[in-house]
Amino acid sequence: MFIKRTITSIIIEKLKKTNKGIIIYGARQVGKTTLIKEIVKELNLKTLVINGDQSINIDIISSRDLNKLKSLVDGYQLLVVDEAQRIPEIGINLKIILDNIPNLKVLVTGSSSLDLASKTSEPLTGRVFRYNLHPISFLELSEIYNRVELNNQLEERLIFGSYPEIFSIVNNNEKREYLQNLSDAYLYKDLIEFGNIKNSFKIRDLLKLLSFQIGSLVSLTELGIQLEMSKDTVARYIDLLEKSHIIFRLRGLSRNLRKEISKMNKIYFYDLGIRNILIDNLKPLKNRNDIGQLWENFLIVERIKKRAYKQIYASDYFWRTQYGSELDYVEEKDGKLYGYEFKISDKKRKIPSSWINAYKNQAIFQFINQENYLDFIL
Repeated sequence: MFIKRTITSIIIEKLKKTNKGIIIYGARQVGKTTLIKEIVKELNLKTLVINGDQSINIDIISSRDLNKLKSLVDGYQLLVVDEAQRIPEIGINLKIILDNIPNLKVLVTGSSSLDLASKTSEPLTGRVFRYNLHPISFLELSEIYNRVELNNQLEERLIFGSYPEIFSIVNNNEKREYLQNLSDAYLYKDLIEFGNIKNSFKIRDLLKLLSFQIGSLVSLTELGIQLEMSKDTVARYIDLLEKSHIIFRLRGLSRNLRKEISKMNKIYFYDLGIRNILIDNLKPLKNRNDIGQLWENFLIVERIKKRAYKQIYASDYFWRTQYGSELDYVEEKDGKLYGYEFKISDKKRKIPSSWINAYKNQAIFQFINQENYLDFIL
């Protein structure tokens, strides 16, 4: 099943209007290669494709030799470098190309930002636009399905997630097999290789613990005790997992009010299918006790995808006080705070009075449930 990615038109427009390079980050199997093929097809330029997983032309693209680089791309209008994190010195070589071959369009992908970011961030400052490609979003599905049809898909997305291939698999047992293989064979590949992690089982154990803590404050000290690792090692692993586009963190909102909690983070998963396979729970919603966690994770990650693809810039937080008052999600945008509370049922909560008292002149509140969630994420 082909699902057009929203980011496609954004990248094509950038490539047409600027001489800067484009870097697309994303986890493995998230659809970067398919996206590249679609962009190449629509641009209809003479294109040279170099794949970091293959050996051909790697010696030249990593040579730092301008004459060799010019000879390699001679006659081409577009250079595509796929899996660029595997190519030695890719950052400095891309800098040489962008600085010295101005009429050549450059499009780069990396399955993990672990190594790619460290190799490209400094040499390419000011020379590239960077984008993240996420699992399929409801925003993208809304180009194919109407709202009734999207609602009918909700349980499927909460359980099996939104990796592109999952949409082409009909049988639930085959979906389980796909997610298991993705988790075992692909998810940690770059992380282990580039993150210098020797005990891969510790990463899986950490992810499993985090899977049970969606929506809760995460204590690095407690995780370290359970995993028999130091607090610093846990922090490093979480940082690597975030750079691998498996999880992301929300910080606590704090405006220097003494009673607000801001030192601990909440952690969510970019894909709920991955989260659910880690805890071996692909049961229907009616047989689960974690629906609230799934709902919260789903809404936050879909909101993040929407903002990324619509290029809406805001900062995200959760909000909680020492006395237990809290909001699931807060966005700060244009000097205003937008607070959201998520409930999959219709039962509404009162707006915390401490939120009103603290931010009454700059804050807005909204309750999100199944009646209005599509407005929130579309």
